[in-house]
Amino acid sequence: MLENQRTIEKPVSLSGIGLHTGNQTTVTFKPADADKGVYFVRTDIPDCPEIPADIDYVINNARDTTLGIDDVYIRQVEHVLAAVYGLQIDNLRIEIDSNEPPVGDGSAMPFVEILQKAGFEEQDTLRDYLEIDETITYSDKENGVDMVVVPSDQLRITFMVDYRNPALGTQYTSMYSLPDEFVSEYAAARTFCFLHEVEALHEQGMIQGGSLNNAVVIVDRNLGREELRKLAKRFHLEEEVVLGSNGILGGKELRYYNEPVRHKTLDLIGDLALLGVPLKAVVMAARSGHAAHVELVRKLRKIHKKKQLSSKYQKSSLKKGVFLDAQAIQRILPHRYPFLLVDKIMDIVPGERVTGIKQVSINEPFFQGHFPGHPIMPGVLIVEAMAQTGAVLLLDTLENPEQKLAYFMAIDRVRFRKPVFPGDELIMELTSVRQRPSSCKMVGQALVNGETVCEAEFMCAIVDREK
Repeated sequence: MLENQRTIEKPVSLSGIGLHTGNQTTVTFKPADADKGVYFVRTDIPDCPEIPADIDYVINNARDTTLGIDDVYIRQVEHVLAAVYGLQIDNLRIEIDSNEPPVGDGSAMPFVEILQKAGFEEQDTLRDYLEIDETITYSDKENGVDMVVVPSDQLRITFMVDYRNPALGTQYTSMYSLPDEFVSEYAAARTFCFLHEVEALHEQGMIQGGSLNNAVVIVDRNLGREELRKLAKRFHLEEEVVLGSNGILGGKELRYYNEPVRHKTLDLIGDLALLGVPLKAVVMAARSGHAAHVELVRKLRKIHKKKQLSSKYQKSSLKKGVFLDAQAIQRILPHRYPFLLVDKIMDIVPGERVTGIKQVSINEPFFQGHFPGHPIMPGVLIVEAMAQTGAVLLLDTLENPEQKLAYFMAIDRVRFRKPVFPGDELIMELTSVRQRPSSCKMVGQALVNGETVCEAEFMCAIVDREK
């Protein structure tokens, strides 16, 4: 079913203190045009720099998710973005007059409520989705983290955590429908931490705005009366802190029986928002945090870019195992017969590597003179075929590749290992080593029947194509 994008109907604001700085901060949500996406604006800085809510702008993911560009950043964006994603808002301008949004009660519910008051406006542009076709995994054995993404017709999340603490133990939750369950079952889940983490973070100058009103603190060691008095002072409480019978500092009651794992799910939803498009998949996570979420979203982003590339240039159906055919390649590269030396692209990981194929036919015009009676493909054309394959990878990173050309700047470490004959299938594998806005370095090899026939390093310059 096709759905349109949406934004909010009117501006709304929310004020409070930032969790880490303790500063008073205000966030204002405003409507944004279709296809603009979600982005933050630092109104307290001259020229009001914009920071897209995008995985490419993540600069820190240790204790929260921090977005930044140059020396401007906004930290702990995950609760705001969880509210935006959970309410299926595609385009939104988020103005903020500090480097972090207000913490509220430690959940996403304050943002959900203010956005619901703003109302929603449907836009005349179709919503794009990332639909997963294959299983994707992420694992961090050192920290016991496992994440698996499998195909589905909508976003579903299963999350499991296990802590060696009687107040938490092993917890599990499953969300089967984001539209039906997010607001009622997950948005109000508050952030939580263990007491030893609170003490360490406070000593590091963090969580200056933290209190028992915006976090669930799990007691993981015995405390004397003197330590309880110090905690009250640290959190600016007028009355003495007590130990709850449920193992939670202050005796706070949980909003859900498994509130901690629901908040972990909330964090995951906020981090998935950095993909930039809604995801249709089942996401299964065990013991994961922001760092793992960010790495998983990076994997998903590569898949999305690959699908965008195919959708943009590949206009016809393909055989299994082929990513771009010759017609699609001609929409990217300027080369034409007899100098187009790539027949098809078999696979591509945007910004990283590409695999192309050249079917070497006896009808190639160069075989008439190289060499009569003993036809072999000229080495310089093997190198050219590799460079053209690499150019597909290089030009894919540009907004309008059809308006650009890739010029050789240097070719180094060229080695020819074996000759290439008519009838051979030349497989070319290129990997990006370094990329800048105006140049790129790649390394590659060409193979026939699994054996290397040529290898080389390339330096290319990206220039505007003359009209």
